[in-house]
Amino acid sequence: MVQLLLLEGKEKERTMDATRHADNEQAKLWNGLAGRAWVDAQALLDQMFEPFEDLLVEAVSAESGGRVLDVGCGTGTTTLAVARKLGAKGRCVGIDISEPMIAAARTRAEREHTPPSFVRADAQSHAFEPASYDNIISRFGVMFFDDPVRAFANLRRAARDGAELRFIAWRSATENPFMTTAERAAAPLLPNLPARRPDAPGQFAFADQRRVHTILEESGWAEIEIRPIDVECILPEKELVRYLSRLGPVGLLLQQSDERTRTQVIETVRAAFDPYVHGAEVRFTAACWNVGARAPSASA
Repeated sequence: MVQLLLLEGKEKERTMDATRHADNEQAKLWNGLAGRAWVDAQALLDQMFEPFEDLLVEAVSAESGGRVLDVGCGTGTTTLAVARKLGAKGRCVGIDISEPMIAAARTRAEREHTPPSFVRADAQSHAFEPASYDNIISRFGVMFFDDPVRAFANLRRAARDGAELRFIAWRSATENPFMTTAERAAAPLLPNLPARRPDAPGQFAFADQRRVHTILEESGWAEIEIRPIDVECILPEKELVRYLSRLGPVGLLLQQSDERTRTQVIETVRAAFDPYVHGAEVRFTAACWNVGARAPSASA
C-alpha cells in the first residue's frame, strides 16, 4: 500500500511538472518573439480575421447581459469591438498571457477612449470574481491551454448561471492547407522546424470535435453546440512576405536565422503561396469551429 501511494505521488508530481513546463513554454512563447510579432502585425491580422470578429460581436448583446470576458484577447481587437457595440451598457474585460499584446491593447483603448480593461494573466488559473460575466468569448484564444478542462472549469466559475460561451477555433491542419503552406515548403530548408503534435497546445489543438465537446462537458458547460464554418479571408499580396516571415513556426525560426537562410526560405515559401494569390489579394478559406455553450443553473 505504501509503495502504491509512493508511485501515485510520483506520478502526480510528474504530471504537475509537465503542466508547469507547458505553462512556462506558453508564457515564454507569447511574452517573447511570438507576442512581439503579433503586435507588429496587428493591423494585418485584424484585417485578415475581421469576419471572425464580426461573428463574435454579433453574438453579444446588452439584452443577454453587458459583462463580457474576452479570453486570449491578444491586442484587444475583439474586446474593443464589443465595447464599442455595448457602450455605457457594458463592461468588457480582455485577458491574455502576453505582456506585449496586453500593453498594445491598453494603448489602443486609451487612444480610442473606449471603456474595456485588460488583464495580463493566464485564464486557466486566474482568480476571477465568481459568477461575474454574462458572456465569455474568444477568437482563436483558447487552443493554447495545457489543461483545457481545468481552464474551461475556471471560466465556468467566472460565468454567472445562464451565461453564454462563444468561441472560434481552428479545425484540422488538413482542412487548413493555407496555414501550413509555409511549414511544408520550408521543411527541407529548416531541419529544426518543430513538428506539430496532435492535441498539444497550439493552433490546431481543438481540431477534434468530439474532444472539444468532451472538454466542455467535463468542465461544467451545457447546451454545447459545435458548428463547422468555412470563412473566406483576405490579406494584401504586398503583405504576404511580411506575414510568412514573421508569424507561425517558420516566422519564429526566421527571426533567429542568418540572412542567407532567411533569403532562401522566404523565396521558397513565397512561391508555395502562389495558388492563393489573385492579383493584389491573397485569398484562402479558414476552416473553423464556431462553438457555443451555456453555464447551467446550479440548481439544474
